[in-house]
Amino acid sequence: MNQSPRIRAIMLDWAGTTVDHGSVAPVLALTTLFARHGIALSMQDARRDMGLLKRDHIQAILALPNISAEWNALFGKQPGMEEVTRLFAEFGPVQMDIITQHSQLIEGVVDTVKKWQDRGLLIGSTTGYTRAMLAPVLAQAAAGGYRPEASVCPDEVGAGRPAPWMLARNAQLLNVYPPSSCVKIGDTLSDIEEGKNAGMWTIGLTRTGNMIGLDAVGLEQLPIAQKESLLKQASSEMLKAGADFVAEDLSACDQILPEIEARLQAGT
Repeated sequence: MNQSPRIRAIMLDWAGTTVDHGSVAPVLALTTLFARHGIALSMQDARRDMGLLKRDHIQAILALPNISAEWNALFGKQPGMEEVTRLFAEFGPVQMDIITQHSQLIEGVVDTVKKWQDRGLLIGSTTGYTRAMLAPVLAQAAAGGYRPEASVCPDEVGAGRPAPWMLARNAQLLNVYPPSSCVKIGDTLSDIEEGKNAGMWTIGLTRTGNMIGLDAVGLEQLPIAQKESLLKQASSEMLKAGADFVAEDLSACDQILPEIEARLQAGT
């Protein structure tokens, strides 16, 4: 007898979703990397393609017209794949120095995930980090009480976001199918694209991640009107990217899951 359709697994991003409020570590690492080469990378340019495999992210930054022109002025040539490879090799050690300093668990994540796991939901995870970069984050999260049942990195499946392969591998590791029984939650537009490409439900996060890009203290210090404006803009961008739902943080997603299950059972 077929069981009623239900959510079986939740696939979570890391920085900006479960750890590192504001997704600070990748930005610090990227700005540090480019500063070493004489380029002052703006926050906007650093965050524009957040969520991609870091090699792809560096390539996207170098392809920006202003960065490409600045590189050409400094070094007498347009940046190409040779520069991408060299910068990515430099990025690893820079990221490793920064990552554990800015990978604290976001408030509410441990309790929310434990609640889901107690209900029988499985937790998978995807990231723009390589396995070597994710390893200390995993260890720190586990020490704090967050332990997903699966984690997959781009270097393990041949491509990062927006390709669906990390999510597909998570589903395989967790033995969950069809894709519609899974929910992908993340804080970047590439998270949403990844989830859509994998055929999963998607929830975009606004307050804790890349869309606003502030740590908890920085966000709290904003005037209420400015904070509300930023949240509204982030929500609009997530929905425009195709997110099925939007929430401020992971704990708020718990209120969305029953609606997804209702739609699953209604076949809509």
